[in-house]
Amino acid sequence: MTQRTFKDAYGMLQKHAETLRDQNEPNIDDLLTIVTESVDAYKVCKERIDAVEAALKAALDGAGVGATMQGSAAADRPAEANAARAPSAGRSARAAPPPADAGDDDVPF
Repeated sequence: MTQRTFKDAYGMLQKHAETLRDQNEPNIDDLLTIVTESVDAYKVCKERIDAVEAALKAALDGAGVGATMQGSAAADRPAEANAARAPSAGRSARAAPPPADAGDDDVPF
């Protein structure tokens, strides 16, 4: 494959996707070439994305931000909410009963 940039590889993937999408009948003669070129282009895109993710993680970790990014949603919730979302080995599949004040509103349903 001649393209080594993300833009070129992504363009190749888009071109092949459009070709496959727009054909009325499959062109078996071109299919092997399309698949081979698409796999190579995907590998280039994946390498670039992985490199950017690694660089971003290193930059955020260096700034003291990386450790809180992955667990930030769970860390912001109270412990009870996290426990309620996690399956428990001793709990049955039934839903917990509603709180005692659940029926105090005037909504008829």
